[in-house]
Amino acid sequence: MRVRPVPAVLAALVVLVAAGSLVALRQSARAAAGGAAVAGPADGPRYGLSTVGLSYPFAAAIAKGFREAAGAAGARAVVLDAQGSVEDQANDIDDLVAQRVAGIAIMPLDSVVAQGWVARVNRAGIPVAAVAAMVGDPATRAAADVHPGLVALASQDEVAAGAAAGTLAARLLPAGKVAEIAMVEGAAGFPEVAQRARGFRQGLDAGGARYRIVAAQPGNWTAEGGEAACQNMLAARPGIDLIFNQADDMVIGCARAVRAAGSPARLVGVGGSKLAVASIKAGAVDGTVCFKPEALGALAFAALHEAAGKRPTGGQRFRTYPIPAVTRANVAQCVGQW
Repeated sequence: MRVRPVPAVLAALVVLVAAGSLVALRQSARAAAGGAAVAGPADGPRYGLSTVGLSYPFAAAIAKGFREAAGAAGARAVVLDAQGSVEDQANDIDDLVAQRVAGIAIMPLDSVVAQGWVARVNRAGIPVAAVAAMVGDPATRAAADVHPGLVALASQDEVAAGAAAGTLAARLLPAGKVAEIAMVEGAAGFPEVAQRARGFRQGLDAGGARYRIVAAQPGNWTAEGGEAACQNMLAARPGIDLIFNQADDMVIGCARAVRAAGSPARLVGVGGSKLAVASIKAGAVDGTVCFKPEALGALAFAALHEAAGKRPTGGQRFRTYPIPAVTRANVAQCVGQW
């Protein structure tokens, strides 16, 4: 039996329908797994947020700020959860492009890989912003140096955050000796790891501290990871004077390890989480740097909304807010948003 040729137009239509079905299927599967959320008026423009994972309280707070800002502007927020997977985040961004959203905010899992995602969104003609982490190689790009493909980067100056923690730590170190300091780092691929470490050393030096960094281990941004890292480092070097945790989730776990080991090590975190603020008030943690993740989500949405509406931004491509260091003496200044 002779097979009749398929007209080119019909073939193209079949490809388009199949591609659309694949995107819809992927979105449905993710929504069923808790990976997608849409909020806002049904008839409003849609703005996407690709987040590293809503199981991280900080990322969830950013999503909350993004959704609330979108709702206040009469827009809809489409929040996709990469659940810690770079591959899933790449798929999420493809899905948002396919939906032709008015703008896309990316909280990148890998700042170097994210350069390709930004280029992809640029080719689609959709405004794209980064939130909470830079796009580009942190070894060659300054914290506030916004990637040219972005309409904005809404973030803390991570080096400045590390410096604030280092300046605070310098006041906590014992006098008359070279202090031993350990560091609980985040996870590989995140630019904050190198940036906060660099700033922390700058803050220590500016504070006139005499110190040695005697140990550093990853805590992968979680309380469990922070606890395990601190257990290991205290077992190897019980004389540690201070432990710098690059995020407050990790400092909460580290505090458990310090308490279990009977160590006098002082503890400094970054983030201003509700648990960290409570722990500072209780004396279990010595200090932190106060972040406002909900504000970051709102700043990222505002940048996209301005770009989509062709409104002037006033040249503000790096968008941030004050990040004070707090101890028990002034912790009331930090109202935890996550």
